[in-house]
Amino acid sequence: MSTTQKVDLLNGRIGPTLLRLALPIMGTSLVQMAYNLTDMIWIGRLSADAVAAVGAAGMYLWISQGLATIPRIGGQVRSAQSIGAGDIERAAGYVQAAFHMGAVLMILFTSAVFLFNGPMIGFFKLHSPQVIADARSYLVIVACGFVFTFTSQIFTGMFTSMGASTTVLRSTFVGLIVNAVMDPLLIFGIGPFPRMEVAGAAWATVIAQGCVCLMFILAGKHDSFLFAHVKLWRRSRLTDWLDVVRIGLPVALQSLFFSFLSMVIARLVAGWGDLAIASQKVGGQIESISFMTAEGFGTAVNAFTAQNYGAKKAQRIKQGYLTAMRIMLMWGLFTTFVLIVFPAQLFRIFITDASVLPIGVSYLRIMGYSQLFLCVEIASAGAFQGLGKPLPPTVTGILGNLARIPMALLLSATALGLDGVWWSITISSCAKGIVCFTWFVIILRRFLRKVSELKEWQEGGQEV
Repeated sequence: MSTTQKVDLLNGRIGPTLLRLALPIMGTSLVQMAYNLTDMIWIGRLSADAVAAVGAAGMYLWISQGLATIPRIGGQVRSAQSIGAGDIERAAGYVQAAFHMGAVLMILFTSAVFLFNGPMIGFFKLHSPQVIADARSYLVIVACGFVFTFTSQIFTGMFTSMGASTTVLRSTFVGLIVNAVMDPLLIFGIGPFPRMEVAGAAWATVIAQGCVCLMFILAGKHDSFLFAHVKLWRRSRLTDWLDVVRIGLPVALQSLFFSFLSMVIARLVAGWGDLAIASQKVGGQIESISFMTAEGFGTAVNAFTAQNYGAKKAQRIKQGYLTAMRIMLMWGLFTTFVLIVFPAQLFRIFITDASVLPIGVSYLRIMGYSQLFLCVEIASAGAFQGLGKPLPPTVTGILGNLARIPMALLLSATALGLDGVWWSITISSCAKGIVCFTWFVIILRRFLRKVSELKEWQEGGQEV
C-alpha cells in the first residue's frame, strides 16, 4: 500500500474531489508566489536598481521553467492517463522518460547560461553598468540550482498525476521557509554572513530549491504506488519520450514563446528607464496572486481530466470542467477587484520610491481588467492537456501573445505612452480567455458525442 496520501480522482462527488486535489496545488502556487514576493520585498529594500537587475535575469528563469514544462506536463498527462487505465507499469515508464529528458534539457540550458550570460543580459539594453553586473551575477548563480528546479518541476507533475498534491504543497512550503530565512541573512549580511546583496538573493534561492528537491526525493523513496516502479538507472523507451514530447512540447513552446515575447516587451519598457523595468517586475509579482493560483487549479484540472480520460469517464470530465469554471469565475472576479481598488497599497509593500509608484499603480489597475479571462484561459488549457490535445491552447496562446508586440508599439506611440504597453497585455489576455473557453466547449461537445455514439454502437452490437 502506498505511503503517499492521494486523492481518488475517478470516484466520488466531483466538486469535493476536484477541490481536494486543487486546494493543495493552489496552496503550492500561493507558496511559490510568497517565495517570489519575499525575494522582492528584501531586494526592494536595497534599491529599485536591484529589482531591475533581478527582473532582467528573471526572464531567463521563465525560459528554464518553459523547458522543464516538456517533461513535466508530458509525463504528468501520460502517466495520469495510464493510472486511470490501471496500467501502473506504463505510468512508471513515462515518469522515467520525463526525468531522463529533464536531465538532458537541464544540462543544455545551464551550459548556455554559463557561456552566454553576457549577451543574454545585454539583450535588454539596460543603462546602468551596476544593474548589468548584478543581473549577470544573479543569473549565473541561480543557474547553479537548475538541477534542483528541473528535478522538482518533474516531481511536481508526477505527484500531481497520481493525485498526491499534498506532497507538492509540503515540499514547496519547506522551500518558502528556507528562502525567507536565508534572504535577509545573505542579502544584508546578518551575523556571520557576508553582505552579498543581489548575489545573496540568488544563493538563498538556490539553497531553498535544493531543500525542496530533497523533500521530493525523500517522498518519492517512500512512495510504493508509482515511484517504486520507476527505475531511473535503466534506459527509458524511445516511444515514451515521443509520447511525452507530443504532449509537453506544445505547452512548452507556448511558455517559451511567452517568455521570449515578455523579453521583447521588457526591452520596449526599458525605453522608459530602468525604473519602468523595476515597476513591471514588482507589478508582475503582485499580479501572480491571480495567475499562479489559476495555474495551480489548471494543473489539478489537467490531472483530473487525464485520469478520467484514461478510465473512459466522459461525463465526469464534463462535470469537472464546469466545476472548475465556476471556481475560476469567483477567483478571477476577486483578484480583479483587489488589483483595481488597492493597487497603491499593494505596490508600497515592495517599493516605496515615489518616482516608481505611479508606474506600478497604473500597471496593476490595467492588468486587473484581464484577470477573469486569464483564469479561464489557464483552467481551459489544463483541461485541453488532460484530454491529450495541447495544440488548441498553444495556438491560442502564441497568436494572442504575438499580437501584443504590434499593439504595444501602436498604443505606446499614442498619448497612453507606457500605459499602452500594459493595455496591449490586458487586451490580448481577454481575447485568449474567450477563444480558449469557446474552443474547449466545442471540443468537449464533439468528444461527448463520439463517446455517446460509440456506447450506442457497442450496446447495439451486444443486443444483436
